[in-house]
Amino acid sequence: MSHHTHPAQFPRVRMRRMRRDDFSRRLMRETTLAAADFIYPVFVMEGSKERVAVPSMPGVERMTVDELVREAEAVAKLGVPAMALFPVTAPEAKSLDGREAWNPEGLAQRAVRALKQAIPELGVITDVALDPFTTHGQDGIIDATGYVMNDVTVEALVKQALSHAEAGADVVAPSDMMDGRIGAVRDALEAGGHIHTRILAYSAKYASSFYGPFRDAVGSAGNLGKGNKYNYQMDPANSDEALREVQLDLDEGADMVMIKPGMPYLDIVRRVKDSFGVPTFVYQVSGEYAMLMAAARNGWLDERAVILESLTSIKRAGADGILTYFALDAARKLRQA
Repeated sequence: MSHHTHPAQFPRVRMRRMRRDDFSRRLMRETTLAAADFIYPVFVMEGSKERVAVPSMPGVERMTVDELVREAEAVAKLGVPAMALFPVTAPEAKSLDGREAWNPEGLAQRAVRALKQAIPELGVITDVALDPFTTHGQDGIIDATGYVMNDVTVEALVKQALSHAEAGADVVAPSDMMDGRIGAVRDALEAGGHIHTRILAYSAKYASSFYGPFRDAVGSAGNLGKGNKYNYQMDPANSDEALREVQLDLDEGADMVMIKPGMPYLDIVRRVKDSFGVPTFVYQVSGEYAMLMAAARNGWLDERAVILESLTSIKRAGADGILTYFALDAARKLRQA
């Protein structure tokens, strides 16, 4: 009998052939990660020459404005396109109506001016929401029962967004989930002559339990206490609703949309990208960062591998860009690759 067995007994298509060598794996790789995919979220605080560690986020620090500018120089050198600013508001600056949010001399506003002066080409994104500024830690202005009032809050958010645009912010990012705020902010920016200011809408922001460490970092956790955000942030059980939220924000003038959190919501990312084909961003949130770092520091996961894998999976799901606390670290790791 011939040793040439009948070819039908062999798989004609061997998927493993292309996986055999690094060169062929690279040639057919569908998703590539680059520094240009990242936005670096940073916590800014009052004072000078100071950095304070955030205990629930190993490796993350709150920074004073001068330190922030130094950090931004590293960000720009690594090719990361933008930073997202989150101010830590002093307790005495907090109020029921969060009015410090639109103070032209506020911390966020000063930080924007310092960054745009030092590194004008670096994109500066500001958070538009009242939670760092309210005594109760909600993202808006509350009535006697504690319910966040929508339209009054939107008026405050418009003032906040305008103050950021006037300070030189390239992108305002409303993260509050009030109805109609994108349209109101867009109209105000246009009327104020800020026609180039982009809006990154937190369109599908879920009422997630993965935000805990962030609230510690900006100092709103204690203010929120046992409160929650269920009456404005989205129910984690919903997916169709996210498409409606995105559609509304696009109709109201958003330039970019965001899904938050990241990995537990990648099905939403894919649906949004497939449905609208617009610039789509994902926030890999503080809890996701904290979980990966805790496991890595315990020796349970390979830190470099899981950081890059988690970011690649978010991009593969349809994200154009990712807000991640790993931005600097991942950009450095990609340079070594």
